[in-house]
Amino acid sequence: MRAVICAAALSLAASSAAQAVCGPDVEAACELENGTYHIELPETPEGAPALMFLHGWGSSGQGSLSMRGMVETALARGYAVIAPDGVPREGRSGLTWNFHPLREHSRDEPAFLASVRDDAAARFGIDPSAVVLAGFSIGGSMTAYAACAAPGDFAAYAPLSGNVWRPHPTRCEGPVRMLHVHGWTDGTVPLEGRILGGAGGGIDANEPGVFAQGDVFQALELWRLTNACQHNARNFAQTETYWIRSWSDCSPGAELTFALFHGGHGIPPGWADLVLDWVEGRES
Repeated sequence: MRAVICAAALSLAASSAAQAVCGPDVEAACELENGTYHIELPETPEGAPALMFLHGWGSSGQGSLSMRGMVETALARGYAVIAPDGVPREGRSGLTWNFHPLREHSRDEPAFLASVRDDAAARFGIDPSAVVLAGFSIGGSMTAYAACAAPGDFAAYAPLSGNVWRPHPTRCEGPVRMLHVHGWTDGTVPLEGRILGGAGGGIDANEPGVFAQGDVFQALELWRLTNACQHNARNFAQTETYWIRSWSDCSPGAELTFALFHGGHGIPPGWADLVLDWVEGRES
């Protein structure tokens, strides 16, 4: 039976005491100085890899753990699933992430995510060097910005249906392993992005009041340059769900893979297996 545990205010010295449950059906969260998270553990948590999944706009860590298909897939493959909580949305319920380059940030998100990784390693014994950071929608965007700002914090990055926003970054701190997955007919975060604020009339993200999603293909160019990849992809694959292209001629240890699926703004079938197969270097 898998262990479902909450760190709460427990210390390692009190690990044998009764612990509050942390999961999709309870309110308790694993508490840190700068935020909270939830975690579910596989049967053998000591030294286990982990999938850290960042929720979408208005959701929460509990919401992430309610996606049982993704969670059960990861657990069955021996991965812990870590679900951090974003920050409160201004003037409304639900949570979001601080990443937009033109807005003030109430929390240093890359530092928070690193602290979640380290806390989960200390309390539950997961391998901090084998944590994959992934996320959906704005959680995907947060994943991309974390990769850009702190490329060495996680073993790999897997944004889903979200990447960097306008104005696009011109450079990142270093190469990464990245798998970006996106729906061909996504209307919420279209492949070319969309303007969410301002008068419209163009796509100049420097106009006052403009709040604009990024172009996924421009994001891919950013990651190709960051990873020092050859311009053209050399590896192609097709599954029942995905069309996949990969750039493997990159900096040592770096990799870039892009997978499209026929669908809109959601988590497609088999996404967790796709990500974990990619992380483990399995053929698609």
